This record gives sequence, C-alpha cells and structure tokens, in this order.
Amino acid sequence: MKPIRKVLVANRGEIAIRICRTLREMGIRSVAIYSDADQDSPHVFAADEAHPVGPAPAAQSYLNKARILEIAAAAGADAIHPGYGFMSESAAFAARVLSAGLAWIGPSPEAIRALGDKLSARALAIRAGVPVLSGTEGPVSDPAELRRAAEKIGYPVVLKA
Repeated sequence: MKPIRKVLVANRGEIAIRICRTLREMGIRSVAIYSDADQDSPHVFAADEAHPVGPAPAAQSYLNKARILEIAAAAGADAIHPGYGFMSESAAFAARVLSAGLAWIGPSPEAIRALGDKLSARALAIRAGVPVLSGTEGPVSDPAELRRAAEKIGYPVVLKA
C-alpha cells in the first residue's frame, strides 16, 4: 500500500475541521470540498486546499459521488475520508473509492453493508456473541404481533423504523 500524503475530506463543518487539523498534525495534506453555499465556511480555510463540489443542495454537491471522485483525482489525493453522515454510510461510495485506486478511511464496504441495516447488524451481533437487548427477530408490521412482542419483551419498548 502506498503512503497517504493527501486526503480529500468528503464532508463539511466541524467534522471536516477536526479531520483537517488531525491530518495536519500527522503531516498529511488535506483537501476540502464545498458547495456554493459553503464557499466561505470555516472548513474551507482549515484545509490545505479546497475545491467547489456543486450547488447548495447536498444531492448535487456533498452526495455527488462522481464529482467527489473527480476532485480527488484532480487534487492528487491518495485517500478519501468521509467524516460522518453524507458518504460515511454508503457502501457503494466506499467501493467506488477503492476501485478508483484510492484508500478509503473508514469501514470496509462489506462492514458498511452488514451494519447499515438494523436487522442485519443485530443478527451479526448475536452470531458474534455480543449481548443485545430483547427484541424481535425480524420486522413487525401487524399491530397484534407488535402487541404480543411488546408484552413478551416488557414495557417500555422502543420501536425502530
């Protein structure tokens, strides 16, 4: 694996500032991206360089996978750090980053897929012997079944989407 000398931070705000600060302490250059609305945001100035990623709506900027990869290539980045939110939970983006020959600073695409779904993550934890709270084995949509499960588990209960 080649050394990481420059990292594109695919996020904004405080998380991007903290990542840029840590990279600087490690002697690694940072690349910020910013939407049109964020061009004067602090994270832009915290990075060693910054590039526009698109219009204000996140779907057209911070969630634009192709554009982020274009910027990474143009900037000569060796890796992408997603921060949290936006691309950090996208297994597809993590896989695209790796396919582009860049390092992905985060969980593997397989881990993101396995843990991104609550039921899958719960089943994985149970198989690994990790203690989990009482709950149903699968999704429950029938109100009568939900009532029976809640009575078996004991109140109060938390319902997850």
